[in-house]
Amino acid sequence: MTSTLLKLVLACGVAMTLSAPQAMAQSASYPDRPIRLVVPFAAGGATDVLGRLLAVGLGEKLGQSVVVENKPGAGTIVGATQVAKAAPDGYTLLLASNSTLTLNPAIRQHLSYDSVKSFTALGQVADMALVLVANPDTRLGSLKDLVTQAKAQPDKFSYGSFGSGSSVHFGAEMLKSAAGMRMVHVPFNGSAPSLTALVGGQTQVAVDTIVASQPLIKAGKIKALAVLSAQRHPALPQVPTVAESGYPGFEMGSWFALMAPAGLPAPVQQKLEKALADVANAPATQARMVELGLTPAYGNGATVQTRIEKELPAMRAVAARADIRAD
Repeated sequence: MTSTLLKLVLACGVAMTLSAPQAMAQSASYPDRPIRLVVPFAAGGATDVLGRLLAVGLGEKLGQSVVVENKPGAGTIVGATQVAKAAPDGYTLLLASNSTLTLNPAIRQHLSYDSVKSFTALGQVADMALVLVANPDTRLGSLKDLVTQAKAQPDKFSYGSFGSGSSVHFGAEMLKSAAGMRMVHVPFNGSAPSLTALVGGQTQVAVDTIVASQPLIKAGKIKALAVLSAQRHPALPQVPTVAESGYPGFEMGSWFALMAPAGLPAPVQQKLEKALADVANAPATQARMVELGLTPAYGNGATVQTRIEKELPAMRAVAARADIRAD
């Protein structure tokens, strides 16, 4: 070994020796400044409210303020990419959804992040149920009615969604496949325009979140035919599931998880996981989630990883079958 090379090796060793205690000290003092929670959705919706609820709780547990930063765009890709590229120090977090972690990878060949390799999963937080709704003028009383009429008149029905590649788009296509029926997809830019078109009769049916649909259902402006979750929803206890309506095993919904950039130091990860568990399992937090129309569904980081690994191949199969691709 040359003297120059030997000096280089010794210098690297000294640098590593000096940096290790510094990194450990930084982890031990974490957090010593405010934390940023990126919510990849617009302000005002149920997901934004959920993010702010978690931010307050995490701030109390960690002893530092957690500031919500809304970064909507491209089906959560804008916010998710920003967090994936951030320093893995625990000061930048992401409230991800299944759109982020399993739907975008299923429909995009060149995604700016990897749903497994780009993030450290801290825990699952909540589920958001989806519902199949119809315009009352269609006189549809059940999912069975829809399937019967759609098979008899294949071009009769069009369904609205809040966007191509969204959870409701996937849910509707899964339903079409399970029932063997045809409907034309009409994507909108959000729940509000999709449900407005349904009320106005521009579309005959739609799949949307219970959160967005419930006020119109209660007002009698649209009719709920079936929920896409595995169990009936407390907000709509009289509405059967798709599985109960003749398609056993059917399930599709939205879900949310707290993520950090990949490479998070173990002590920081442990602090964040513990804080999230305490907040997500707190009765006050869970009560507020239910008020928002969400279903509390805490699970640790390993739960999130398992869910991604199980769901991603299934969503890729749905996308291939229904030819769902990014615009």
